[in-house]
Amino acid sequence: MNEKTKGMSQTRQVFTELRTAIVGGRLLPGSKLNIAALAEELDVSAGAVREGLAMLEAEALVVSEPARGFRVSPISQTDLEDLVKARIEIEKLCLAEAIRHGDLAWEGSVVSAHHRLSRLAERDAAMPTVLSTEWTDSHAEFHNALVAGCPNGWLLRMHQMLYQQSERYRQLSAPLSKESRDVGAEHQALLDAVLNRDILAAQTLIAEHLRTTGRLLMASLKANPPAER
Repeated sequence: MNEKTKGMSQTRQVFTELRTAIVGGRLLPGSKLNIAALAEELDVSAGAVREGLAMLEAEALVVSEPARGFRVSPISQTDLEDLVKARIEIEKLCLAEAIRHGDLAWEGSVVSAHHRLSRLAERDAAMPTVLSTEWTDSHAEFHNALVAGCPNGWLLRMHQMLYQQSERYRQLSAPLSKESRDVGAEHQALLDAVLNRDILAAQTLIAEHLRTTGRLLMASLKANPPAER
């Protein structure tokens, strides 16, 4: 492996590992990201860390400040409200395009993703306050499958970015959530609307699904404000 390829590989490693830690809630909002410490921890060059952090900043997962370096992006009630509104509009557009253009293979991938998700428990049996890793991965797979038939690459990239931001709030709020909901029924209704090629129904259902998620996340955020974390 030449030096250029090695550098690109290290940058991707930094980006992937830190994104996973941030979205998964292991790196908390506002946490300082020390370049030298990260380079040592991840066994990569300081340059790779800087480039990886720049990529994360482009996805709004980290922020940089002159003379203060990088830190994990903060969270707030206002940010969550704006995030939910944006995600609803983008998902509605993606779903409409997917239903219009998705083929039989797309339908099959949605059915397969839903089948796997429906067989998994949302919470970790050993730690009820923690979301199951398998369920989390399968939940992302299902939501990605729903929109995968959309031919607009820009919409799909925005969808992915907004999903990651929402997932960060979900992971941070999971231990605090006390209200239950029938997520399985919501997912089944979405699947049925998509397979029936009913754009209006699918858009209405995804909007309500995301509003409900946002409302529960907001309640958790109010119960445990960022300043108290």
